[in-house]
Amino acid sequence: MDSAGGIGAASGGTGRPTAIERPRRPREMQDALNHFLYHPLAWQLAKRLARTPITPNMVSVLGGLCVVAAGLCYWGQSRLGPWPVGAVLGMALHMTWHVVDGADGDLARITGKTSPLGELVDGICDYASHIVLYVLLAFVLTRAIGPGWAWFWTLAAGASHIVQSNFVEVQRRFYQYWTYGVPWLNNATKDDGALFKDKRGVSWILRGFVLGYLRLASGMSPWALQVDAAVTAAMKDDAGTGPARLARIRAEVQKEQRPLLLLLKFLGPNPRAIVLGLAMIAGSPLYYFLYQTIVLNLLLMVAVRLHNAAARRVALRIGAA
Repeated sequence: MDSAGGIGAASGGTGRPTAIERPRRPREMQDALNHFLYHPLAWQLAKRLARTPITPNMVSVLGGLCVVAAGLCYWGQSRLGPWPVGAVLGMALHMTWHVVDGADGDLARITGKTSPLGELVDGICDYASHIVLYVLLAFVLTRAIGPGWAWFWTLAAGASHIVQSNFVEVQRRFYQYWTYGVPWLNNATKDDGALFKDKRGVSWILRGFVLGYLRLASGMSPWALQVDAAVTAAMKDDAGTGPARLARIRAEVQKEQRPLLLLLKFLGPNPRAIVLGLAMIAGSPLYYFLYQTIVLNLLLMVAVRLHNAAARRVALRIGAA
């Protein structure tokens, strides 16, 4: 869920952007692939799609289909030609998803269609498509080690993926909100509940998905909620001491949280897609599942501890504890 993280052109409340310019994504939050490849390509794709009837939500679905297509290539790689044609094609499609996943948010900014609901659709497409990918990888692994162990490692890796992705995305969103004031789903659920005003019986499903998503991360970094509340209060107090307090909070966040962004990059989707592709080129998704379940979970434990400790220090220094 990387598509809504930029600081782009504003719509001015008219539904159309006042200027079309590439979003100014904070450099400290981007690795080399995002900065030099994925985000520039996503912006070019979004500009071309803006001239068509295609909506940002359609692009989100397209991104999910890229992941599913990658899984199909991995599953049927022996039928796609001599080794390693299928694995390389699957890896290329999975990496293409990163471009499309950024293009939906860029298209929303260009066309003035940004919304918390769009961010939710993007997240659902990402999660659903990767579930399909993991199921297809389980079928591949079943051929080598049997269904029992194949599904054990698939479920372990899939659960790890959910927890790791949740932690990374929420920490990134917190940092963007605290430092740059970029709103996200957490704010939408607190403000007016507009995300859940559907009257056809599906709003409770959306609410459950969003609140579960947010609470999972909150449980891993509870001190971040103290900082988040302080930032929100300072933003609302724009006529009193709010601006000075907000500047102080942001300085503390830059000092404590910014050095930890490197950990989020290692836990993020870019290395994961490459490692999966290399594992399939090597001949088995088991290598990827071991990396996901063991290596990344060890890194996650370190990241959770460091991020929560950093948020605690910020909260204590600004008097939010």
